[in-house]
Amino acid sequence: MSTSPQLPPANRRQFLKKSLLTATALVSAPVFAPPGILGQNAPNSRIGVAFLGLGRQAYHANLLPFLASPETQVVALCDVDQWRLQQGLQRVENHYSVNRPTGYRGCLTTGDFRDVLARSDVDAVMISSPDHWHAVMAVAAAKAGKHVALEKPISLSIRQGRAIADAVQANRCVFRTDTEVRSSKDFRQLRQIVRTGRIGQVQTVIAGVPEEQAPVPVQAPTPVPDELDYPMWLGPAPQAPYTEKRVHTPKNHGARPGWMLIRDYCDGMICNWGTHLLDIVQWTLGTERTGPIQVEGKGTFHPASGLSGVLSAFEVDYAYADGIRLHYRMAGRPFIRFEGTAGWVEAEWWKGVSASDPDITQAPLEPDGFTSRQVNEKLDFIDGIAKGRPTLIPAETGHRTNSLCQLGLIAIETGERLQWDPAQERFGDSEAANRRLERPLREPWSVG
Repeated sequence: MSTSPQLPPANRRQFLKKSLLTATALVSAPVFAPPGILGQNAPNSRIGVAFLGLGRQAYHANLLPFLASPETQVVALCDVDQWRLQQGLQRVENHYSVNRPTGYRGCLTTGDFRDVLARSDVDAVMISSPDHWHAVMAVAAAKAGKHVALEKPISLSIRQGRAIADAVQANRCVFRTDTEVRSSKDFRQLRQIVRTGRIGQVQTVIAGVPEEQAPVPVQAPTPVPDELDYPMWLGPAPQAPYTEKRVHTPKNHGARPGWMLIRDYCDGMICNWGTHLLDIVQWTLGTERTGPIQVEGKGTFHPASGLSGVLSAFEVDYAYADGIRLHYRMAGRPFIRFEGTAGWVEAEWWKGVSASDPDITQAPLEPDGFTSRQVNEKLDFIDGIAKGRPTLIPAETGHRTNSLCQLGLIAIETGERLQWDPAQERFGDSEAANRRLERPLREPWSVG
């Protein structure tokens, strides 16, 4: 195990602390951390970042920006798979051997995230674990005074999401929901077109996500790989025998992991891609801190006889209090369309923006007011910590977007048209639906 030593605080770190506390006093929403904002022992003025989870997303997308930033230093890595842990450590050591920051003296490696949260040199965590760990890790990190960047979807239930948002608020942490879609110039253009009234008054929104992968049949249990702490991998999820398709391909960073098709660990495309696209919908409509008042849906799940169990098809309809309707479905392509009284406009991932009239998209637009750092999810998180400001997608916003996906899932499962109270976060007409607001966690894990 490699560890980071105890280092004295630097003058600039003390200056950043004072600057942050001053900024906190000027911000109305109490979302920032207490005086221990920058770890007393992280080298110099850099923000000490720890990684919880080193799978495909962490290794290929999340780790590199934090290594590249002159404002951060990766000081700890955690994964229950020792091969992945060592691969991550090798990448960190290789980077710092060439670009060694002043004071770098190593990186902690551990299989237990609680070891990371106990470190005084860890200021922030980037959580890239499987989805069933998100809420437990995020709440624990907030309570430990760490700032949190959390991969979407942030939780597997509405109550878990509420626990995250409340913990972040109570502990005054900086939080960033880690989705990159607000970085897309196409989706920001879509938002600006709608917000400036070019399609008139919005009446209907249509959002679609790609198709799900094929069902996975039941597999016979197999021996657990030596490098994997399988009980810790399961964590708060129900006890289940090990098979490769339940977890991830051993000694591999590239393959899509099997857990993404299994409801104990993931809710599938309705949440995985939904949290990307419905975030843009909520952002555009100005409903980031609320939600719809009615939802109904239908869908088809993978066969109950198989290992996987996520939706293979779905259609969900939402109604907002102002009369706007949102139609959300598995359409085979990732897109959002806004339809208004004066036309429509649509953005599709990788395909650009189109509209009912070319003038809608071709006429110049005023800048949307967001800096390039704000719309970069990693830099937005770093600046939130260093400058004492909310991020572009804080915990409440991430929770509300994920709730949209969860509401659709609950409507499909119950087969009912449901009345939703976004203020109380409760259904007014269905106890069967209310029971699905929470998902049991296996002891000793909790979000309490």
